[in-house]
Amino acid sequence: MPDLAQNAISSALKGDWKEAEEINLLILKKSKKDTDALNRLARAYIELGKITKARDAAKKVLKIDPFNPIATKSLKKWKNLRKKELTKGSVPTSPEVFLEEPGKTKEILLINLGEENIIGKLDSGDEVKLSPKNHRVSVITMDNKYVGRLPDDIASRIRKLCKIGNKYKVLIKSTEPEKVKVFVREIKRASRVKNVATFSTERIDYVSFIPPELIHSKSTIQVAEED
Repeated sequence: MPDLAQNAISSALKGDWKEAEEINLLILKKSKKDTDALNRLARAYIELGKITKARDAAKKVLKIDPFNPIATKSLKKWKNLRKKELTKGSVPTSPEVFLEEPGKTKEILLINLGEENIIGKLDSGDEVKLSPKNHRVSVITMDNKYVGRLPDDIASRIRKLCKIGNKYKVLIKSTEPEKVKVFVREIKRASRVKNVATFSTERIDYVSFIPPELIHSKSTIQVAEED
C-alpha cells in the first residue's frame, strides 16, 4: 500500500487532517498492525482535537512494537494535554525552512524548560520567538508563554546582535518532555555587523527535516558591546 501511505503523508503535509485520518483508517482496514499508519492516525487525531483516540492509537502501536519511539514520545507529550489547549488543523511547516545556511542557522537545545503542558502543545515547525532580557535570551510562544532559554554562550552573542539590529526567526525542531530543540535562522543582519556571521561556520551539515510522525517509513567572531 505504498500509494495510500504516500497519500496519507501528502494529506498531512498540506494540513488536511480529516483526509489523513480517512486514508490511514483505510490502510488499517487492510493491515491492522501497520504501526506507521497507526502513528500517522494518532497525529491526525490530535490535530482534529480527538485526544482520547490519539492516545488509543499510540497505545495500539506499543502493543505491537513496545519500543516504538514515535508512539512512546507521543504518549509522553500528550499525557497531560487537554482539549482546550489544542490548536486544530495546523499545517506542517515546509521542510525547506529547516535547510541550514552557513553562519545563518543553528539547531539549539534549550535549557531551563518551562511547564510541561506548554511544551506539550508544541509541534515541529511551530513558530516561537526570542525574548532577550538582561543576560539571558528566553524562547517564548507567539502568545508569550515561556518555553525555555538559550544556553548562556549563544544567548550572550545573540543578545548583543539583537541589540545592534539583527532579526531572527525561530521554529520548534523537536520536543520531548525534558528536551526541546529550536531552529534559529538569521533573517536580517544589521549593517554595522554585515560581515559578521551569527553562528560559527566550522561545521555545517545540510539537512532538510520532515517530522517522523508524518513519514515513519520514509568560529566565532566576537561582537563588541555597544558603547
